[in-house]
Order: sequence, then structure tokens, then C-alpha cells
Amino acid sequence: MAKKESSKKENLENETPEVEIDKTAELEEKLKESEDKYLRVLAEYDNFRKRTIKERDGIYADAYMDAVKNLLPVIDNFERVMSLECDETFKEGLRLIISSVHATLEKMGVKEIETKTFDPNLHNAVMHVDDESLGEGEIVEVFQKGYTLKDRVIRYAMVKVAN
Repeated sequence: MAKKESSKKENLENETPEVEIDKTAELEEKLKESEDKYLRVLAEYDNFRKRTIKERDGIYADAYMDAVKNLLPVIDNFERVMSLECDETFKEGLRLIISSVHATLEKMGVKEIETKTFDPNLHNAVMHVDDESLGEGEIVEVFQKGYTLKDRVIRYAMVKVAN
């Protein structure tokens, strides 16, 4: 055992500085490669984290919109009943319910789409009428109200457009 240790010491002592420089350069290269790999993994992880946060927020917004979208037909039915002939106290009760629902939707960030002039990004034109007394792209009748949540359309307004 003592022979082996002494031969190792002799080999180390006999190595030239050039060999040591080669080993140092080799180790520095390996270190640079490891650092590069580390930085790439760190960047990939950061991108993954940002992407999952964005996807999670998108899923929440989509679920939120779907829930509101499922409530809109109920609101439409309340508003249709208002146009029927019935007892005035009954209509007053419906008005209160409808105004309460609209206030709640507004608090949730849901807004009704304006229906003055036609915008293909917000309206779905299901009928067209030629009338010279009306302006170009003027909405004549609203068949179904449309709603937005922030900048996203929940439901397009179905309208009749002039000219």
C-alpha cells in the first residue's frame, strides 16, 4: 500500500505544468457547459411557470364566462314576460328582479352590448332591411341582447340591420 501511495505522489510531481493547464481548461469548459445547462433549465422553468399561471387564469375566465352565459337565457325569459299583459304588481315584481340581476351582472363586470350601430365584432345580423330613412348600419331591432365580460364577448347581440 505504501508503494502505491509513493508512486502516485511521484506521478503527480512528475506532471508538467502543461498537463495541469490542459486539465484546468477542460474543467473550465465543463463548468461553462454546466452553467449553460443550468441557465437553460432555469429559463425553461420560468417559462413553464408563466405559462401555467396564464393557463390557470384563462381556465378561470372561461368557466366564469360559461356560468354567466348559462344565466342569460333566464334573464331573457324574465324580460319576455315583461312584454306580456299581466297584473301591474306582478310586472313591478319582475322589474325589481330584472334590475337586481342587471346590477349583480354589472358588479361582476358583465356589460350589455350597445345596439345603436352595427359592429360585426359585437353583433350578429340575422335580418336586413332597406330603408332610406335609416342610416347605414343602423340597428333597427334587437332580437336578443348581447353581453361582454371585460373585452370578451359572452354572447353576441342578434339584431336587424338597416341598409
